[in-house]
This record gives sequence, structure tokens and C-alpha cells, in this order.
Amino acid sequence: MSEREPYPSDLTDERWALIEPAITAWKQERVGRSATGDPGSCDLREIVNAIFYQNRTGCQWRYLPHDLPTWSAVFYYFTLWRQDGLDQRIQELLRCQVREKTGRLEDPSLVVIDTQSVRAAAGVPKTTTGLDAHKKTPGRKRGLAVDVLGLIIGVVVLAGSAHDNAAGTALLDQAAERCGNRLEKALVDQGFKDQVLIHGALLDIAVEVVHRNPADQGKGFVPQPKRWVVEQVNGTLMLHRRLAREYDHRTENAVSRVYWAATANMTRRLTTPAPPWRDTCQELA
Repeated sequence: MSEREPYPSDLTDERWALIEPAITAWKQERVGRSATGDPGSCDLREIVNAIFYQNRTGCQWRYLPHDLPTWSAVFYYFTLWRQDGLDQRIQELLRCQVREKTGRLEDPSLVVIDTQSVRAAAGVPKTTTGLDAHKKTPGRKRGLAVDVLGLIIGVVVLAGSAHDNAAGTALLDQAAERCGNRLEKALVDQGFKDQVLIHGALLDIAVEVVHRNPADQGKGFVPQPKRWVVEQVNGTLMLHRRLAREYDHRTENAVSRVYWAATANMTRRLTTPAPPWRDTCQELA
């Protein structure tokens, strides 16, 4: 890495060591493909630093600082890694490590599914956006499947006008593919209808709709056991300003943003002591 003043989002040596093997393996595989050749000679650690910087600050591609790689190089690798699925593979490898660190098996037996409506920025194509009629929010709908530790299992980004069922069925497919036969149950809120329950049954996954306690009506947000964790994940993702609004023209890029944000969070989680409140939250989950 070139000599420069570090940014708060930069990878430390310890955090880089967690993802460097996957990136090195990808590069070796890419070089071995005669049709594609060498993907380039950029400092790939600096490329990741630039992606983390943009995710965290929310800046435009052309506004990346000059002491980071050129924006065109960062965009090239961001796109290439998305197309090759490297962003997802790194996130899944780290997820398994975090689960093992807490004494759990690599794959969960239960996931929590929810959607969040996110406003789209000016210039985002109308063909990939829409109006969430229930929440009166124009933009896109981001769906997450997470385990009880708040680790992301699946991500989907759809037009805001899409029904929660479309996101739910897609997330169930992703969770079933990534967790295999170990996945037994999924928790959803009342926005998901029978179509999701039926699709879960076809995948041999019991989908349970978690209803709000009538006594909590009028109290605003009241955490619900186990299902609350997906709300916490949505709040954590909002710390990455690029995810606070939909800026990417392609929904695939918006999905990749979530994977990189999760990667940044998990590298910190694996290399720094857990705060006392996290142990308490995991016990509640």
C-alpha cells in the first residue's frame, strides 16, 4: 500500500489478512483464464479501501480522493468482483468465521426476513424504481435474510412497487441455497402473505409470521423476540451512507454494496473485542 494518511474506513493489516486470501485466489484464477488475461496490476488492498471509503461516505465515483486509486480503476474492480461473485464469497466466508467464533455451526437453522423501502436519488432509472404504496416511499425495496447474530444470509433489491412476497420468495431461495438442509425456519412480519409460506413449504422451510402484540399498539417501534435483529441490521447498514439512499443505477450494484458493507462490519467484528452489549443482545436472540 502506498504511503498516505489512512482514512477511518481503511483496512488494518489484521483485517486485510482476513480477505486477502480470497482476493489472491480470485486473481490467480482470473489470470489462468486465457480469454480474460491478467485483470491488472493495481494494489487490490487499496481498491477495497476505496470501496469501503465510498460505501461509508456516500461520495460519487468521480469524487473519490486522489490519494486512492483512480475512480475508473475502482469501478472496474467493483464491477468485475460483482460479476464474478467475489463480493458474495468474501461475505459468506467471513459470516462462517463469525459464527464459528461464537461457537455456532457455519450455517443457521433459522433466518429472519424483512424488507426496507429506500428512496432513490435523482438520476436512478425509473425502470428499476417504483412507489411503495404502503409506506408512501418512492424508490427501491431492499430485502434481507439474516441469522440471529445479524449476519446476512441473502440480499435482494427490487423496485419499491414490488410486493413483499416477491422479495420473500427470492430470499427464501437464497437462504435455502446457502444454508442447505440445515435451514428449518424463517420468521417474517405481517407484510408477507400466503405465497411466501407456501414457497417456504416447497423448500421444506417453516415460515412463521410474527404478529405484533395488540398491547403494543400505539407504542411505536417495539422489539419483537428474534425478529428484531433484522431491524438492527438495517440500522447498522444505514451507517454506510451509500446505502442510506439508492444511488446505483443497477440493482445488482446495490446488492453488492450491501455485501461490502457487511464485509467491513465483519472484519471489525473478527478483529476487535466485542462490546458488552453485544453478548447481551445475542442472549436475547
